[in-house]
Amino acid sequence: MVIRHFLELSDLTASEIRETINHALALKRDRAAGKLQPSPLTGKTLALVFEKSSTRTRVSFEVGMGELGGRALFLSPSEIQLGRGESIRDTVKVLSRMCHGIVLRTHDHSRLAEFARNATVPVINGLTDLLHPVQILADLMTIQEQFGKFEGLKIAYIGDGNNVANSWIEACALFDFQLSIAHPPGYGPDPGFLEFAGARCGGRLTIMQDPRAAAKDAHILYTDTWTSMGQEEEAGIRRHAFQGYQINRKLMEVCAPGVRIMHCLPAHWGEELALELQDAPELVVYDEAENRLHAQKALLLLLMS
Repeated sequence: MVIRHFLELSDLTASEIRETINHALALKRDRAAGKLQPSPLTGKTLALVFEKSSTRTRVSFEVGMGELGGRALFLSPSEIQLGRGESIRDTVKVLSRMCHGIVLRTHDHSRLAEFARNATVPVINGLTDLLHPVQILADLMTIQEQFGKFEGLKIAYIGDGNNVANSWIEACALFDFQLSIAHPPGYGPDPGFLEFAGARCGGRLTIMQDPRAAAKDAHILYTDTWTSMGQEEEAGIRRHAFQGYQINRKLMEVCAPGVRIMHCLPAHWGEELALELQDAPELVVYDEAENRLHAQKALLLLLMS
């Protein structure tokens, strides 16, 4: 049997992503209606190897596996030998003998690639410094709910050109929507990834430093924290650099009518998102968070059942 990993969004075809999202929407409807859920992953175990802390990623995978009849095993570096210097190769080969899938949340993307090379079970990217594909899967699902489509829309990403921005570029290469990224000087998307993936977006991707130009006529305003995990020592410098890249009512004035505001969370209110938006009807961040559960359940079924 061919083992399929999900290390980046393009490990699935556009058609498979659509099917996964449609499946996730059906799972969400059934859960809300109280319909009895099948248990297709009964007897299967998913190892969650998290070298970076998490709320949404951990909870959604743990709850998702439980609802599908399986179980999740949370493993932090301090609880396994990986944290004491055991090689990735040995760790993955052992986990592959005992578990049916592995989610890795780590820093360097090369660690994820090494996990996948040595695994004999599916490996899922729970986040690396380069990419965050499970987040974008849930975000595409949220946009599908809000607009009924993603084709023809304009998404404006305002802020740090980080792993989330890189995964949005990947999504732009797969689907027919406009993506405008506005970032401060020196905080753009990964140059190597931009050259590789950005070229496939054609004229639908624009990178700039003016947030109002990026937001003009946008249907979705998306942002992320100015200071991600591991960058805490740079927090002061970053707050200064990102001034002017806040999503607020003034920026929303140039957007298309019915604009939605998205954020992968955790948010720093008063920084990348204005406090005035905490209860805004345009805010769909909690839908995004909830959809992590449903999108990842559909992904687990695709890879593990």
